[in-house]
Amino acid sequence: MQTITAHKVLTTSGIKFNKTLCIEQGVIKSIRDATKQELANEREGTLIPGYVDTQVNGGGGILFNHTPTYNALKTMAHAHLQFGTTSMLPTLITDNAITMANAADAVSEAIADSHPTIEGIHFEGPFLSTAKKGVHEESFIRTPSDSELATLCRKDIGKVLLTVAPESVSLSFIKEMVAEGIVVALGHTNASFEQVSDALNAGATGFTHLYNAMSAFTSRAPGAVGAALLFDNAYSGLIVDHHHVHPKSAELAIKVKGKEKIMLVTDAMAHVGSNLDTLAFFKTEIKRSGSKLTTPDGTLAGSCLDMHGAVINTCHDLSVSLTDASAMASTTPATFMGMQQKLGSLAAGQYANVLLVDDNVNLVDVWVKGRLQ
Repeated sequence: MQTITAHKVLTTSGIKFNKTLCIEQGVIKSIRDATKQELANEREGTLIPGYVDTQVNGGGGILFNHTPTYNALKTMAHAHLQFGTTSMLPTLITDNAITMANAADAVSEAIADSHPTIEGIHFEGPFLSTAKKGVHEESFIRTPSDSELATLCRKDIGKVLLTVAPESVSLSFIKEMVAEGIVVALGHTNASFEQVSDALNAGATGFTHLYNAMSAFTSRAPGAVGAALLFDNAYSGLIVDHHHVHPKSAELAIKVKGKEKIMLVTDAMAHVGSNLDTLAFFKTEIKRSGSKLTTPDGTLAGSCLDMHGAVINTCHDLSVSLTDASAMASTTPATFMGMQQKLGSLAAGQYANVLLVDDNVNLVDVWVKGRLQ
C-alpha cells in the first residue's frame, strides 16, 4: 500500500484537512484521516487531481502533425507532464487522410502500450469552415470520405473527440459519429445559431475553444457563441492565456456556464516545454513572441500555454477559486469525454493522478498512477 499525506486534499466533497490517500496498483483505494505518524511527515499545500487536456497539438519541440508517431507522443506527453497534465488527447490539426491514419496508428500504439497519460485522440478538422479556418490549412479542409470515416471509427484509439463545423457536415453525419462513440464538438464554424442548435440537438456536446474561430454573438445573430452560452448541457473549451480570450469574456463564460461545463484547454503547440521559437507550419510559420504564438500576418496559431499556467491565470486573474479552477482543468474535461469513472477527481476508484500545489498555486509535485514524477 502506497500513501500520500497532505495538509489539504481536494476531494469530491471539497477541501479536507490532514488526509491520506491510500493507493494500490496506481488506483486510489481510500482517502482517510492521517495517522499521527503520517502527520509528522505530511506535505504542505493542497492535493488536487491531475489535469486532463483535450487539446494538445504538440509539446517538447514536437508538433503531432509533423511527426505522427508514438515516439513523438511520448515526447509531447513528457513535456506536458511537468506542468501537471496527467491525461491528454493528442490533437491533429486539419491535415491529409494519410496523416490522419498515421496519427491514429500512433495513438493505437500508445493505447496498446498502456501509456499512462495518453487517453485517445482529438481530430480538430478537417471538416471545418474555410471562413473560420484560423491557422488551419485551407487546401485540406474538406467533406468526409469513406477512408476518413474508417479512421475516425477505429476502436483501438481510445477516446475520440472530433471537431466539425456544422455547416460543413450533415446532421446524419453527426448522429453517425455519436452512435460510434465519438464525442463531437463544434468549432472553426461560421454557422448560424439555428445551424448550431440543430447540430447540438443531433448529438454534438461541446465547443472547441469558445469565442475563437466561431460566429460571434450579436444582437440579431446569436451565432455559435450564443448557442454555446445558452445551451446548458453543452461543454466549452476555453483558452485562458489572455491572448485568445479577453479575461472579462472568459469570466463571463465561466459565470454563465459554471465549472461543470467550462473546461480549460491549452491548444498547445510544439513550443510548450521547449526553447523553440519558430516552427514551420504548412505554407507559413509560427513564431513565439513572449507568451503568444502567431503567423507572420498576426493570426493566432495555437498557444504556448500549459495547463498549470491556465489554472494560475484562472485563479489569479479571473478570481476563480482553486476548487473551481481544478474542476475545469480535471473533472469537467474528464466528464465531457466520458472518462469520469477513472479520471478527474480524487476519490476511491480513480487513478492516482495527483498534483501538489502550494498556497500560491505553484506546482510542487506530480504523481501519475501513484508514481512520483
